[in-house]
Amino acid sequence: MITSFDEQSQRRNIMAAAWSMPVEFEPPRVAIVVDKSTWTRELIEHNGKFGIVIPGVAATNWTWAVGSVSGRDEDKFNCYGIPVVKGPVLGLPLVEAKCLAWMECRLLPATSAQEKYDTLFGEVVSAAADAQVFVEGRWQFDDDKLNTLHHLGAGTFVTSGKRVTAG
Repeated sequence: MITSFDEQSQRRNIMAAAWSMPVEFEPPRVAIVVDKSTWTRELIEHNGKFGIVIPGVAATNWTWAVGSVSGRDEDKFNCYGIPVVKGPVLGLPLVEAKCLAWMECRLLPATSAQEKYDTLFGEVVSAAADAQVFVEGRWQFDDDKLNTLHHLGAGTFVTSGKRVTAG
């Protein structure tokens, strides 16, 4: 899920992201896809920052709900009873309950991918993860309830799968 905050109006938003991924480790950078017609995109481009929240299985209903309506006219955090923590560096609204990790990101300068493919890039300035699922820099997939959530479409989700080791 992607979070955003407008400093001028003090309004916040959360949406389900179609795509997010790491693109660099030093410095840590990520890419997200956010359609240019969304209010989230307006907030991110106007304020130069965004949050990424990694939902767990317990956040399935929240993830579906925040991806189904616009936050332009209502505060989706309040509407769906999603508890918020304030990011330590950028002050972004973040979610820890039912989620596995979060990141605060500074928006990087626009690239052609931003306009052409709705892909935004950010540098991670703070992050935290549930100690049960992220150990010594690696995701743990031993507990199905703590696996990451992935949307297939039309309200259907899958979780991260079974660990397989090469060799």
